Amino acid sequence: MLRLTDLKLPLDHPADALPAAIRAKLGIKPAALRGFSVFRRGYDARKRGAIALIYTVDVDVADEAALLARHTDDRHVQPTPDTGYHFVARAPAQLEHRPIVIGFGPCGIFAALILAQSGFRPIVLERGKAVRERTQDTWDLWRKRNLHPDSNVQFGEGGAGTFSDGKLYSQIRDPKHHGRKVLAEFVKAGAPEEILYVSKPHIGTFRLVTMVENMRGTIEALGGEIRFGQRVDDLLVETDAQGERHVRGVRLADGGELRSDHVVLALGHSARDTFAMLHARGVYVEAKPFSIGFRIEHPQSLIDQGRFGPQAGHPILGAADYKLVHHGTDGRSVYSFCMCPGGTVVAATSEPERVVTNGMSQYSRNERNANAAIVCDITPADYAPYGEGPLAGIALQRHWESNAFRLGGGDYSAPGQRVGDFLAGRPSRALGDVLPSYKPGVQLTDLSTALPDYAVAAIRAAIPAFDRQIRGYALPDAMLTGVETRTSSPVRVRRNDDDLQSLNTRGLYPAGEGAGYAGGILSAAVDGIRVAEAVALSIAG
Repeated sequence: MLRLTDLKLPLDHPADALPAAIRAKLGIKPAALRGFSVFRRGYDARKRGAIALIYTVDVDVADEAALLARHTDDRHVQPTPDTGYHFVARAPAQLEHRPIVIGFGPCGIFAALILAQSGFRPIVLERGKAVRERTQDTWDLWRKRNLHPDSNVQFGEGGAGTFSDGKLYSQIRDPKHHGRKVLAEFVKAGAPEEILYVSKPHIGTFRLVTMVENMRGTIEALGGEIRFGQRVDDLLVETDAQGERHVRGVRLADGGELRSDHVVLALGHSARDTFAMLHARGVYVEAKPFSIGFRIEHPQSLIDQGRFGPQAGHPILGAADYKLVHHGTDGRSVYSFCMCPGGTVVAATSEPERVVTNGMSQYSRNERNANAAIVCDITPADYAPYGEGPLAGIALQRHWESNAFRLGGGDYSAPGQRVGDFLAGRPSRALGDVLPSYKPGVQLTDLSTALPDYAVAAIRAAIPAFDRQIRGYALPDAMLTGVETRTSSPVRVRRNDDDLQSLNTRGLYPAGEGAGYAGGILSAAVDGIRVAEAVALSIAG
């Protein structure tokens, strides 16, 4: 098979245009093209009104060697790589202690799945509930202002990604094609097959719920166990005669203990009590940069028109997304994050009397508003006013989340402001044409006190700059809702590059977003695969 990349065709090309383009690229007659499949389909929207589709295809041709020799200098004609998944080790006949996976978000799911498929029968400990019970608890906050601290947008089966846009693309380096394994397993679990070839695949919340359940069933059928309502409160650590620390298991909130020499920390970025426990236990933890800001909502039609022009609404294109960045004169950057076309802004706190925003879309992406976080980057140097040590970023988050709770009226409503008022520095008194989607509700106020002064100033400078990229972005009636503080983990649980074990605690495998090694569903899942392979190799010897 040959892989052809960068084949460009008009948005509305006829069905026979793609095989014709393949033949023209290779300089072959129709009979020489035995078949082809689309590996990737994206689009180039830089020319409004002349959007082009860009294909990567795998082709079966006669005399493949001769064609490769003829196109030896063409980087767009190469042998099709092997993207299949290859297991690195199989479990021994007797396991003294089964591996433990803490957390059942995307990282934990794929760590457990790979271990189960390799015969290691992992035990998964998830502090939250199964996904359907968790969904009911999450709606309790959105509809009734009733927070369940261990079962919400952040905690429970599926992790934070379950209540999101379900985006399945990433910019991580993936030389072993683990991302392909992730997508293939998602399709097996019920995702649409299009995620295997569209350039920006997404699933949406409702589909994710069923998929997560199906993947749980696969893990259990292979001998794995998923134990819900099991919060890990401590690690069992021993120090050997040479002074080296080794994990020997975990202690649960109910006082029970589980023995294991291999523990995967597949934490989410909101597992603050677990980070504190790890630091207290002496596991190497350090502060890392992250970002804070607001959610912004526009009419989806405005974003469609700004991105696609006269071709807005085309069924192949769907609801338009965007990715924007502005570099300020003070050295700080503001960028769009977790953009949710045709979606809603949701309450995402995991702690009482705090307000956190996030974005969510269904597969259809057909809600009235587009939303995205617009966030300012911050570094550990910014954490000093809030505390010292590796957990100072968490103290910063809590400060501004508690402040947002007060600004919102103290009932889990979020503070909000029209963009025009925010840019003018005056409080909002009434809504405009863009109605905020955040549930349980929005309290209009002045967001200039909702974040540090430097973040407010940076976002005020960025919005007009974004308006020059998407006309109408600074729409006065667009809505800002605060605060967005959970963009990524504020800590990193350091690990070795070679065996992926904790820097100072053998047998402990920090993984995924909470540990500081991923940012989104796909990258977290890929990291879960990598760590599962490291565990498998360690056990198998």
